[in-house]
Amino acid sequence: MCAAGRRWGRRQRALLWAVLLAAWEAAWGQLRYSVPEEMPKGSFVGDVAKDLGLQLPALRDRGVHILDKGRTQYFAVHGKTGHLVTAERIDREQLCESVQQCVLRCELIVEGEMKVYGIVVEIRDINDNAPSFRETETELKMSEATAPGSRFPLAEAHDPDSGQNSLQSYELSGDEHFSLAVQAGPGGDQRPELVLAKALDREEAAFHELVLRAIDGGDPARTGTARIRVTVVDANDNAPVFSQAEYTVRVPEDVPVGSVLVTVTATDADEGLNGQVEYSIKKITEKASQIFHLDSETGAISLLQGLDFEEGDHYELEVQAHDAGALFDTAKVVVTITDVNDNAPKLTVSSKLNEISEDAPPGTVVALLYVQDRDSGANGAVRCSLEEGVPFRLEKSYEDYYRVVTAKELDREQVSEYNVTVRAADGGSPALQSSAVLALRVLDVNDNAPVFAQERYSARLAENNAAGALVLTVRATDADWGQNARVRYRLSEGRVRGAPLSSYVSVQAETGALYALRSFDYEEVRELELCVRAEDGGAPALSSNVSVRLLIVDENDNAPQVLYPPAAPPVASGGGWSGVELAPRSSEPGALVAKVVAVDADAGQNAWLSYELAKATEPGLFRVGLHSGEVRTARLPLARDAARQSLVVVVKDHGRPALSATATLSVVLAESVAELLAELGSAAEAAAPGEPAGSLTRWLVLAVAAVSCLFVAFLLLLLALRLRRWRREQLLAADSGVLRGVPVSHFVGIDGVRAFLQSYSHEVSLTADSRKSQLRFSGASCCDTLPARPPPDEPAPLLGQEDIAGTFPSDPAPPSNPSFPSPNGGEQIKVPPFWCDCSALSSHDKFDQ
Repeated sequence: MCAAGRRWGRRQRALLWAVLLAAWEAAWGQLRYSVPEEMPKGSFVGDVAKDLGLQLPALRDRGVHILDKGRTQYFAVHGKTGHLVTAERIDREQLCESVQQCVLRCELIVEGEMKVYGIVVEIRDINDNAPSFRETETELKMSEATAPGSRFPLAEAHDPDSGQNSLQSYELSGDEHFSLAVQAGPGGDQRPELVLAKALDREEAAFHELVLRAIDGGDPARTGTARIRVTVVDANDNAPVFSQAEYTVRVPEDVPVGSVLVTVTATDADEGLNGQVEYSIKKITEKASQIFHLDSETGAISLLQGLDFEEGDHYELEVQAHDAGALFDTAKVVVTITDVNDNAPKLTVSSKLNEISEDAPPGTVVALLYVQDRDSGANGAVRCSLEEGVPFRLEKSYEDYYRVVTAKELDREQVSEYNVTVRAADGGSPALQSSAVLALRVLDVNDNAPVFAQERYSARLAENNAAGALVLTVRATDADWGQNARVRYRLSEGRVRGAPLSSYVSVQAETGALYALRSFDYEEVRELELCVRAEDGGAPALSSNVSVRLLIVDENDNAPQVLYPPAAPPVASGGGWSGVELAPRSSEPGALVAKVVAVDADAGQNAWLSYELAKATEPGLFRVGLHSGEVRTARLPLARDAARQSLVVVVKDHGRPALSATATLSVVLAESVAELLAELGSAAEAAAPGEPAGSLTRWLVLAVAAVSCLFVAFLLLLLALRLRRWRREQLLAADSGVLRGVPVSHFVGIDGVRAFLQSYSHEVSLTADSRKSQLRFSGASCCDTLPARPPPDEPAPLLGQEDIAGTFPSDPAPPSNPSFPSPNGGEQIKVPPFWCDCSALSSHDKFDQ
């Protein structure tokens, strides 16, 4: 009970999946049915009306029918029942030769809805064909010296049925000297072989009669027979041998009848009759036997009738070469047919409208077209197009079906009738094409005020446009009749960059076409906002406005400009080596040698630059960064690399088409300036043989001399600073020539005047080789400063010996002299404390020493 329930559940799920699959295929515009072959005319195939959800009374009103493609129609739609029925008797073997799954396709047209539905009908095979041999009687010649176990290929039987109904097995009867072996071929076919089971004796039996039977797997099974007569002949030593095991030839389908496609050749080492070779076809299809002919004496395979790629693109033959002694050899011949563009596209108007209302929305289907090309590949690739200047476009509908739809709203007042030409061209060379003309009349609709087709218009205009170029067309329709229906357009006032808007663009009053009056430059004007007004001819006039936004699109009109290296002047001016770069031979891979710098005046991707090494003396020595322009070494320079390397770098932008510029770098592989000069000198001599050293060498020598002078000047400056430092040390260390007996640390010379200072103690750390000294103030406060200087007319008195004696004690005890280590590890210097006037010392005097 449970098992029966599970089986019923599985059946329900299988039925549900089948229903869902059928619904999905119907929703996507494709129906699938299956029918056995050889059904009588008018047999039921499927219920199309039910599967598509069409009511029977609407079948005639909507014009449901099967599309006529000019070929045999195997199916039709019954007008009363809505059933798909067979229109002709279907022979699967005739339609689908050598095809495992036979499928017929047709298209159902619903004219009322302008829709196409694909129908796929699988033709099931029945066992209506028995296996048959190409030759019902075969004669074999065997030498009586043939060893038992030898195998001899037999002719294969052919059964056009497929699957289980096709050929399944072979049987042999008639003689105990022979047995049957069946080998599997490369394609899975069965190849019978006659096996010698017992040695032959011509004196005992000169002939042997055998019957080979082929059996298929149908129910009931069908059979085919072939009689084999084996003649025993005297011994034959050598068998014929083909020059190739497989012959392959490719021929176009337009090769003339009678042409020799290929010649097979076999040789036999025997002499006399046993060495004479004859050729025959051992295995060939019924269709190929009507196309190809084999000359039994020469082995030439020629055409009996014209080839057609669309009917067959590949043929295989098995030829046999045999001598008079019944020895043979077999070879395979493969003939491949190449397509020739010999079929023009065929354009069929399946359904179309004769009239259309002017208020039909964009996308309204006007006509349904079917296009087909029997060629294959590029020769069968069809491109459909419409003539220019019509408000229609093509859309792909289903497989090879196209719809002609309105691209925008129609205006009867401008165009009342259209003759639309549809062209179909294939991809052959030369291309073949066909065309069809659609006549369409536009019906008038009575509207009121002018109405624009869009609420807002936006257009993109490439810069550098020609004056008078069309930017876009605004369109307003008025359904009124006569003067009230006449619509005129004008441009609202405005200013752009201080100039009137009318000097930039204009609008055609009758058509609403917006034109550019001048050539725009993206770098100056990038966007325009304007307003267009449409007025009818009524009184009072009715109008409507629409805004138009015009975007100027940048074009790649500026090529990259190389900033570095600069362009070298002519060689005659002596500046041909202005871009020389130096790269040591010891440079590691990835070492920076130079950098190419470029700019582009355009914007966006038109200004994106990429760098590429176009030419180099040593292709693998340098590489250029794609986006950085940096020239780096790709490997270690080798001794065999030339000392002078010339690099040509291409700088490209990303515009369409891309613009580019080139920069030339001269790189010298040298370790020293002398080597660089020698190399450039030799280059100059090579550039101008017989002349003195070129201006390049002179300039480089001057440059080296200038660098040397700068270096010497730097040394002199350093020496002067050393002398100045030494002089200051001497001033601090030497005793005073005027005030004797007093430590020189008690005085400081200011502007050539010796001034006595009151006590202000400092600790100073000086080193012999330090430009900057450390100055540390003690905890005591700064003393009184010097008195104000006398006026210029009063001479400043010098401090005399007596003044010093009156101020200081006769033998003052000098403070302890601390010692300080040198900051850089030098000799320690002991400096006594001294007194100074803080306000009188300059910043240089305070901290420099």
